[in-house]
Amino acid sequence: MSFPELISAEIGRASGRPFIVRASREAGGGCIHRAQVFEGEDATWFVKLNDPDALPMFEAESDGLKALAEPGAFRVPRPLCSGVIGEQAYLVLEHLDLRSVTDHGSAIAFGHALAELHRRHGAHYGWRRDNFIGATPQMNTENDSWPHFFATARLLPQVKRAAAHGRALQEKGMSLAEKLPAFFLDYRPQPSLLHGDLWHGNAAMCGSAPAVFDPAVYCGDRETDLAMTELFGGFPQAFYAAYREAWPLEEGYESRKTLYNLYHVLNHLNLFGSGYLRQAERMIDRLLAELRG
Repeated sequence: MSFPELISAEIGRASGRPFIVRASREAGGGCIHRAQVFEGEDATWFVKLNDPDALPMFEAESDGLKALAEPGAFRVPRPLCSGVIGEQAYLVLEHLDLRSVTDHGSAIAFGHALAELHRRHGAHYGWRRDNFIGATPQMNTENDSWPHFFATARLLPQVKRAAAHGRALQEKGMSLAEKLPAFFLDYRPQPSLLHGDLWHGNAAMCGSAPAVFDPAVYCGDRETDLAMTELFGGFPQAFYAAYREAWPLEEGYESRKTLYNLYHVLNHLNLFGSGYLRQAERMIDRLLAELRG
């Protein structure tokens, strides 16, 4: 059987309705996975594909999408099934007709939706399972201390992976991790449900509803999602105004924003190479300088 026939059979079993592929086309799946859109007579599915050892990434993505859908703040593609067929791991998702968050009205709607999502709180920082940030494993062991969680489960793993880029970067990163509680002397964030990888490429509108996908879900400081929206191009200013209207930020966000985005810049350094080295070094130096006061 061909792959379209095999995936049709899996979709039919998972959905409880026969599915026959009438047409298929390649789709953007990001820099990690391949993707295809499979159209049937009365349903269309978005199918992510990769090598068999990528199945844990698809399972973690499915878990994260289900968690993000539960509060009802965002339109989220429904995961149908995942597994391995032959030499390909796959994840079948509901196909959504998406457009960018660019106009004033959609930016406001997205800001309000994100604040609503963040009001869903967990009992601890972390998550019920580990997952991935891009292609990098992301540890989510639950913790009652946000500074300890961010140091041990976020910053230090990336700093250790960055050892190939020089001892100076690693030593400064380790020093920053040790001093990290100083950023939280008067700030105790709630463990909000987070998207975890919220750059503009993972955000869209589906009709009039804000939509998100490709998550790296965990519970943590809501500011981490806000901080990442300012990386890699950012969101319209109306989004930030709408979020702050729904839930104002606390004093010290600008410093914490640099700390939180350091995690993602280090991850890009470790995934894509030295083009991010100087940015990571500047961010660490700035944070250490603030601590010296």
